[in-house]
Amino acid sequence: MAKKSATTLLDVLQARFEKHAERHRGIHWDDVRQRIEANPAKLKVLAAMEETGGEPDVIGRDDDTGELIFVDCAPESPKGRRSVCYDPEALASRKEHKPADSALGMAAKLGIEILNEEQYRHLQTLGEFDTKTSSWILTPPDIRARGGALFCDRRYGHVFTYHNGAESYYAARGFRGLVKV
Repeated sequence: MAKKSATTLLDVLQARFEKHAERHRGIHWDDVRQRIEANPAKLKVLAAMEETGGEPDVIGRDDDTGELIFVDCAPESPKGRRSVCYDPEALASRKEHKPADSALGMAAKLGIEILNEEQYRHLQTLGEFDTKTSSWILTPPDIRARGGALFCDRRYGHVFTYHNGAESYYAARGFRGLVKV
């Protein structure tokens, strides 16, 4: 990543970090910047999250490793990651009207992990997300083995978890991810 691009991204991340201090109490920007600058590969991942509309921000620290946890904090499911089915297997099973990609396939390319239900619900304690869209979440293997996949959204002041066929895709459904730095 070019130095100018890296500096611009760091400025964007810092502005978001400072604007949403309630998401990361007790964490200081100097520590965040130092960790990012020490991990150029993670800076590229954060850039990819930003470029696809994720608006990544720090939402905590991993208790075991001390790593900072960045999550997509865009108000709605990231625009550059919508209209995708759940995983590569579901994508391969579609014979007609295939989406461009799958949530798990795209997450792997970006270098992020898709949120699980617990992580998604934690994110929702930090603000109101997906009030008009929905986001695929990591689906337990037993549900996926039966052809299903899970997604979440916020409606009527509550966070809901639903199921759908893993091969389905909708213009208003994408996915949120996380990366640890």
